[in-house]
Amino acid sequence: MNKNKILMFLFIGSEAFFFIALIISYVYYSRVGGSLSASAKYLDYKKTSIFTLFLILSSLSIELSGRSLKKGNRKLMLGWLLTTILFGAVFLFGQGSEYARLISLNVTISKNVFGSAFFTLTGFHGLHVFIGLVVLSLMAGLFYSGKFKKIEAGFFESASLYWHFVDAVWIVVFSVIYLGPIL
Repeated sequence: MNKNKILMFLFIGSEAFFFIALIISYVYYSRVGGSLSASAKYLDYKKTSIFTLFLILSSLSIELSGRSLKKGNRKLMLGWLLTTILFGAVFLFGQGSEYARLISLNVTISKNVFGSAFFTLTGFHGLHVFIGLVVLSLMAGLFYSGKFKKIEAGFFESASLYWHFVDAVWIVVFSVIYLGPIL
């Protein structure tokens, strides 16, 4: 196995434990503080579902980008990679608009336990999405500029693994935070 992939699996493993701890904390404090039901009235799960769909589709587009790379179709690879970046950016925009709406309703990180747990968990996830977008954008820029005559498959696969991880984490976070209170 490629050393890049091994290191990425180790990194993802450590990050998985980090997110598990955050999710457990969110569930615990939202139940102890009694604010789980309160969160349902503030969160816009329908709108967030749309932005979630964009993030899920970004996993498909990065997979198609990787397949195009393996087939040697550099133009199609770049197109799918740019699509992945666009979908990730749309998701971050959606998260930002959710934050702005909640802040306008006076739901902040310092307001109560729900606000603290919500903004911490989703904020760290958003940071991971942002980091992924930076890596994917740098990769696309190097590819487009011609400085990468050949994108190392291991590098692409490692970045792709990270992106799939970020998407999978969001599915869990979305299910716990947005769907949990309404189910």
